[in-house]
Amino acid sequence: MESTHLLGSSKKRVKIHPHTVTAKYATHTPYSPQPGVHTHFPQPGDEGYDDAPSFEDFGSFLEETSDRKRLTESKRWPLTLFGSKDKDTTSKPQAAAGGDGSEGGAARAAKGSGRGVGEQLASFGEASVSASRLTWVGLVGAALAHGCLIVLTRLASERYSLGPLFLLLVRSIIQLLSVAVPLYRGENPFGPEGYRLRLLCYGIAYSLSLCCAYSSLTFVSPGNGTTTWRLATTALSATLAFLLLEERLGLADGITIAAGLCGLGLVLLPTADESYTDAPTDPVVFWRGAFGWSLSALAGLWMALALVGYRSLKERVGVGTALFTVSWTGCLLAPASLVLLQEGWSWPTSAPAWGLVLGLVACSVAAFLGMTHALTRLHPALVSASQSLEIPVAMLLHLAVLPLAPTAPEVVGNVMVILSVSWLVAMKLLPSRGGGRRQREEYEEILDSPIK
Repeated sequence: MESTHLLGSSKKRVKIHPHTVTAKYATHTPYSPQPGVHTHFPQPGDEGYDDAPSFEDFGSFLEETSDRKRLTESKRWPLTLFGSKDKDTTSKPQAAAGGDGSEGGAARAAKGSGRGVGEQLASFGEASVSASRLTWVGLVGAALAHGCLIVLTRLASERYSLGPLFLLLVRSIIQLLSVAVPLYRGENPFGPEGYRLRLLCYGIAYSLSLCCAYSSLTFVSPGNGTTTWRLATTALSATLAFLLLEERLGLADGITIAAGLCGLGLVLLPTADESYTDAPTDPVVFWRGAFGWSLSALAGLWMALALVGYRSLKERVGVGTALFTVSWTGCLLAPASLVLLQEGWSWPTSAPAWGLVLGLVACSVAAFLGMTHALTRLHPALVSASQSLEIPVAMLLHLAVLPLAPTAPEVVGNVMVILSVSWLVAMKLLPSRGGGRRQREEYEEILDSPIK
């Protein structure tokens, strides 16, 4: 009997695998079996065997077209800047139906909808500016809360003999109540599946930063420790965001942040008494101070890692879940720091002391909420730079509580910080000239383009 190779007529190419059969059809007339002619399928080594899709390609095809892939894609960014994906998909058939009309009608529709487009662009701009204003108002409020937190921590340590690390432990225990927020929303308190390890690393980095910062207050003054912490956090967050997230700062933002860092450096300049070099230096005092400065810089490194880590999570993890993560990791790391530094335990024994502790917790929660919410929209360095406003706020509160005259470098440095943060907020919130006109011209250029 006659046997004909299927590929001889270039009609069909078939490859058989243990579990699947893939076929590749040509554009010619379909193959029709002839009586008395046996069909021969290509085997390994025959001509044309490797032209058919491989089993690995077929598996990747199944992966791309599976229900899990579609569900994963549907979960990503359900809302875009101009609406939801559902609106985009529903508008496509309408656009296709509108394309059936005449070319002149399409041109008239494009020109006639110009006013509506302008109004839509204006409404979108107003919504974006409104959200930016809320974000920056939250950041300024967080900076004020941070300034109050510095003063309350110092008052609790000086008047009620409450150690900084013990205050951190009490604060973390009370903040465990934030677990009610993810539970109320029906979310997992430990984060969504697939992001729990990154959320855990964020919580550990944030808690380590707080432990290092509060531990440094035992060796250096609260003002120097806080200023060093903020300076290191801002500088390192800009560097790590560029290295890990490839997020760059604009030229104007970089110059403004650099001016603020220079102001923080002026605040750290030693006074005339501290710079007197004729007096003998005790080695123990020197190394204690060096250890305190090192802890402050290390706290800035951990905080920069935490800010960049949450920035990578963005809106996948809620603020309540992040607060609970920081709280339970702080409950584990704060006692370990207490044991390492051998700091005593002293619970508040009076109502004013407990009121001070509760005020400290309220300020810390407010500051955390403002910062964490801003990280979903702004660069980590911008968030940290805006919190530099806590240094002038703490100085003013110290003047109200403890009337001590600041030095000239401190005054100049704090003024530079205030001006840099104010300029940063003004650049982000004030509308640029010709912004709506530029958006309008870009849209008309797209309409007039031959490529739609």
